[in-house]
Amino acid sequence: MKAIVFEEHGDLDVLAYTDVETPEPGPGEVRVAVEACSLNYHDVFTRRGMEGIKTPLPMIPGCDAAGRVDAIADDVTGWSAGDRVMVDPVQWNDDGRILMIGDTRWGAYAEYVIVDARQLIALPDEVSAIDASCLPVAYGTAHRMLFTRGRVEAGETVFVLGASGGVGTCCVLLAKMAGAHVVAAAGSAEKCRALEALGADETVDYSTDDIARFTRERTGSLFAGGGWDVVVNFTGGDTWTKTLRMVKRGGRLLTCGATAGFEPKTDIRFIWTAEMDIRGSNGWQRDDLEALVAMVVDGRLQPVVDTVLPLSEGVEAMRLLEERRFFGKVVIGNSASCGEFRLRRNVGQGIGETAQ
Repeated sequence: MKAIVFEEHGDLDVLAYTDVETPEPGPGEVRVAVEACSLNYHDVFTRRGMEGIKTPLPMIPGCDAAGRVDAIADDVTGWSAGDRVMVDPVQWNDDGRILMIGDTRWGAYAEYVIVDARQLIALPDEVSAIDASCLPVAYGTAHRMLFTRGRVEAGETVFVLGASGGVGTCCVLLAKMAGAHVVAAAGSAEKCRALEALGADETVDYSTDDIARFTRERTGSLFAGGGWDVVVNFTGGDTWTKTLRMVKRGGRLLTCGATAGFEPKTDIRFIWTAEMDIRGSNGWQRDDLEALVAMVVDGRLQPVVDTVLPLSEGVEAMRLLEERRFFGKVVIGNSASCGEFRLRRNVGQGIGETAQ
């Protein structure tokens, strides 16, 4: 089969589009023909190498997959060839160990991916493979962070930093769905306009405006009741101290990642002065994914997809991701998915086109 493979950790040049042996399902496993695989920054971290996580090499990246069951092991029941499925990327072994496709097992930047049958989620006809591939890592993480951990409610103010990516656009959509007033921050005027089109009530371009100063000017000082009820920061790095200054007294600071650095400076005076809650959220659970599928089915949610490229252009897809030249999600698709997305864009969807 064709796949995007790296044999050593490093920059983009370690990736190769090549032939590898088509894997066979072992006991309890299913082979899925991949129709769409969305990209996540986790793919970049895996390729570069992450401290404390041993990635077996060679590795095929790609955590998020949707497609059809292609082959099943003899001991697997309840699934048949041709069934439409979405894959939960995480496999919980009976001994408590966690395996993850695209991380510790071959992933979905490939024509086929092997998963444990327990990772499969049936995909209704109303949900396309493209949309389904966006749900697990980014949308599942956003759903758990905002609702399970963050308890976002109608009438609250929610500030989303890094709002133009997969997790960020989903946070905007879900917070609006909950009835919150959403302020979205992105790194260009074009992306801010796209976020306004997506439904954000206010936007701020952090490449030209200081977000802490914007908050103070917009809402007032902390002691005058200023700040936001909820601040979402999965960037970390230099932005962490700034967002500590932006939380309203009694508010919450939510985090699920640290794409810009995981050891930022912290000014703890703001934590006790604002009596804020800092709530971490780690990934997703099965019920998060099932809730998201239901939202897509009934029309409450449509994932924001910027670009769908064929597997042969998978290296370029990762380049778009790493250079942040996208709005929403970047997806690798088979020929049918690529054709579907071209039609979808022709009817006015795929709002990230202007943000490239």
